[in-house]
Amino acid sequence: MGKIITVAHQKGGVGKSTLAMNLAVCFQDQLNVALVDTDLQGSLTQIKEELPDLSVISKDELQDIKHLDYDLIIVDTPPYLSNKLPELFGLSDFILIPTKAGFFDVMAIRSTIALLKDAQVKKPDIRAGIVMNMIKPRSGITKEVSGLLESMKTPVLHTMIYDRVRIARSSITAGVLQGNDSKAITEITALAEEIVNRISA
Repeated sequence: MGKIITVAHQKGGVGKSTLAMNLAVCFQDQLNVALVDTDLQGSLTQIKEELPDLSVISKDELQDIKHLDYDLIIVDTPPYLSNKLPELFGLSDFILIPTKAGFFDVMAIRSTIALLKDAQVKKPDIRAGIVMNMIKPRSGITKEVSGLLESMKTPVLHTMIYDRVRIARSSITAGVLQGNDSKAITEITALAEEIVNRISA
């Protein structure tokens, strides 16, 4: 079984699907990657034709995920606290929790972190990280939110993903790596590298 990265946050609109897709595209040249859509809305399944070089799989039965024959499996989750999340967290090697730099987004993250902590009690080697996503340039609130996140005792990743048109449109353009926005490419590749380093640590 390959490594499993799960992207989760109970709040919708924090960019889970976009991050999951871009990370999968980022890794696909080096690894045999599957992008697994567990969201009933099927956002990623609907754009699979835009990603011809990537395996996009819709899965309802979570136990099937661990039997997939891939080097890396990236799982996108629904925008709510599904009763399947504890099981999925237990299968994962790394949990990525994206959040916007807003106070309500940060408050909403608490339930996801509680599920993560429960999973880590049963499986202590699960790694995790919070990534600040869709950050507005020159926003004074970012530093305050970062301080709040640090108090939640889950690692906050160094990489921040800014609110860029190229990233927002990446679901219809086969990912940011296909474009010419060097800042977007740098942010996504830096996030991928940071996750790899934390899984390997």
